[in-house]
Formats: sequence, C-alpha cells, structure tokens
Amino acid sequence: MPVRGPIMGYIPIAILFAIALAIPVGALTVGRFVRRTVMTPEKMMSYECGVDPVSDARERISVRYYVIAMLFLIFDVETIFLFPWAVIFDQLALFGLIEAFIFIGILVVGYYYAWRKGALDWA
Repeated sequence: MPVRGPIMGYIPIAILFAIALAIPVGALTVGRFVRRTVMTPEKMMSYECGVDPVSDARERISVRYYVIAMLFLIFDVETIFLFPWAVIFDQLALFGLIEAFIFIGILVVGYYYAWRKGALDWA
C-alpha cells in the first residue's frame, strides 16, 4: 500500500482549479478567432437601452442618485433580515411578533428621517 503524503490530498483541487481556469480561457480564445470583427459607427456607439445617446457618457451625475441608491441598498438588505424571522415565526410566538414590529418601526423611522432630510428628492 503506497504511503500518501499531505500534498496528495490537494491534487484533485488543483485539477479542478485547472479545469475551471481552462474552460473560460479556452472559450474566450476560441471566440476571439471565430467571431467577425466588423466595426461600424453604430457598434462603436455607447449603448443606452436602445436609445441613441444624447450626451457624453462621462458627464457628472448628481450625488442624490448615489444617495438614493445607497438608501435602497440599506433598506433592502435590512428587510432581508425579516426572512429568518418569518421562517421560525411559529417558534417565536408573541415575542417574535413584537420584535419584528420594533425592527420594522426602526426601518420606518429611518425612512422618514431620510425623507424629511430631502435625501429622496430629485429636484
């Protein structure tokens, strides 16, 4: 019976890593040689949901856009925390219900605060 060293356990992982690296690199390489490369002005134009662009893509964007995006992410991620609560709702009973209302209340207060500060106004 051959003696297995500690490195022998990593060989399947190395093979899997090599395959995982070879497949996308191979697909991109084959695609590069197979595709047609005809550059037209329409292809070189920036894509904006099927609408012709009206200005440069590097124009300044209002900070309010980023604030609203961050608020969306914060409130969206916080509502994800309600899912585990909903899964074990029957085990939590009245305590869980009160806890969920407190959590939702904190979210509503935060939303109201952002609204009153004008973080959600576009103008």
